[in-house]
Amino acid sequence: MATQRIVRRKRKEQTEYFFDYSLLFIVLFLLGFGLIMIYSASSYEAFDDFNDGAYYMKKQLIANILGLVAMIVVANIPYHFWERFALFGYVVSVGLILLVMTPLGVESHGARRWIEIPGIGFNLQPAEVAKLCMILFLASLVCKMGKSVRSMKGFIMMLVVPLPIVLMIWKVTDNLSSAIIVLGIAVFMVFVASPDYKKFIIMGLLGAAAVALVVFTIVNAGDSVEGFRSARIQAWLDPESQAQDKGFQTLQALYAIGSGGIWGKGLGQSMQKLSFLPEAQNDMIFSIICEELGLFGAIAIILMFIMLLWRMMIIANNAPDLFGALLVVGVMGHIAIQAILNIAVVTNTIPNTGISLPFISYGGSSVVFLLTEIGLVLSVAKRIQLKEL
Repeated sequence: MATQRIVRRKRKEQTEYFFDYSLLFIVLFLLGFGLIMIYSASSYEAFDDFNDGAYYMKKQLIANILGLVAMIVVANIPYHFWERFALFGYVVSVGLILLVMTPLGVESHGARRWIEIPGIGFNLQPAEVAKLCMILFLASLVCKMGKSVRSMKGFIMMLVVPLPIVLMIWKVTDNLSSAIIVLGIAVFMVFVASPDYKKFIIMGLLGAAAVALVVFTIVNAGDSVEGFRSARIQAWLDPESQAQDKGFQTLQALYAIGSGGIWGKGLGQSMQKLSFLPEAQNDMIFSIICEELGLFGAIAIILMFIMLLWRMMIIANNAPDLFGALLVVGVMGHIAIQAILNIAVVTNTIPNTGISLPFISYGGSSVVFLLTEIGLVLSVAKRIQLKEL
């Protein structure tokens, strides 16, 4: 008996908990790099508008600090604690989106997508809250459904549940890009949870056919089709035909990318940021990276995102349970989808729509909730036991 107690004590002492310092380093690097690029991309405009070249960088730094505090707090709370708030988070997401239509709603750049937080001068974007809450709710729902998620009924239910949030983000806040991201997160999580890939192949083919049909209709209708997004599709297909309208931002971004070459013009030497490229510090910051740091800098940032996703995949594969694995999968899907769509928009691979580059683009709500999601990932990672047998 004494020998058995000694063996158990020894094994307990040899049990260690994992902490992914590589993941943390990549996130901190992207945040630091983002601050540098925000200052570089916005200093001219910020000095012109606010007489302070570091105006946007300072605001982003405050958001980064708030996000890092949230990340540390969440990382040190067992992730199962949040499972009980999954439904509550879903309801809160609905409520916050509806608040956009009230006097608390804030309009900027022709879109009403933010809520003013009285007293602190901070605007909250409900779509960012919805992304985090959707990850939490779907992870909890899959665990509760168990094997029934593999049935057709369960599969349909998993895809129907996110639709109210998706439609509200699209119609209430007029934010199609965030609606696509939330839907993409849901599909990605269901894809991982469901072993039957035939359904997703059929969905993908039907989706591709629907998109092709819409594009074909708009192209053949020409100028007879009116609408904001129809104009964007036409500008995507032929940006030079709308060089002074919907194609202006895309063309300026392509000029920036092309002029950067392999090694770039040098940090701070961009010409397109001098009031030529709209939203240079926000949606189009990747084009400034290409112009100043060249193809080398662009590939380096893409590799950093790939490393970040790879570290998350390792954590998901070694998570203690299904709930933890799905949380990490949801965060991984969110970052991957948003980064891919942003780069695709900047390079005119897909029609122009407002999508920020994770951790790098200017945007307080985005970085705060992204870092909160990283906190969830680190919380899952900390519960992975390393046993030395």
